[in-house]
Amino acid sequence: MECSGKKWVIRQGARKEAMLIGEYRHILDDKKRVALPASFRKELGKQVVVTRGLDNCLFVYSLAEWHKVADKLSGLSMGQADTRGFNRFMLAGAVSVEVDALGRILIPDFLKEFAGLRDRLVIVGVQVRLEIWNEKRWKEYTAKIEQQADILAEKLGEVGVF
Repeated sequence: MECSGKKWVIRQGARKEAMLIGEYRHILDDKKRVALPASFRKELGKQVVVTRGLDNCLFVYSLAEWHKVADKLSGLSMGQADTRGFNRFMLAGAVSVEVDALGRILIPDFLKEFAGLRDRLVIVGVQVRLEIWNEKRWKEYTAKIEQQADILAEKLGEVGVF
């Protein structure tokens, strides 16, 4: 792993995978568009998939990463109500959107309402996806997680992460 500007790049043989990380403040314009951080645009490509995320944020995937997610979801048992429900949550809420020449994407109304997006947003890189948050919700969420960081670290230590 090495740092390349604002991105960390994982080197596996001759292949490299970009890791989307960082926190960026942005504005949702009057036409419901948001500019993706410039450092992520190359990895995401000219078309992305935006869907409902967990914790009332939006998930943004490159097409390649979205296909991986959709494949995993399609492999879940349709016999279980919870997996059917989660498939519907993720897949029915997904839209493919073009990234314009200025790096902006259009957020559909139903996703804007789901995430409570107003004018001030936070875009967070979470390894293979971006998350788009209402700024106030992001502040509340991070405050809660920061208070629990030691407990979370201990749990992750039990499974060998730390």
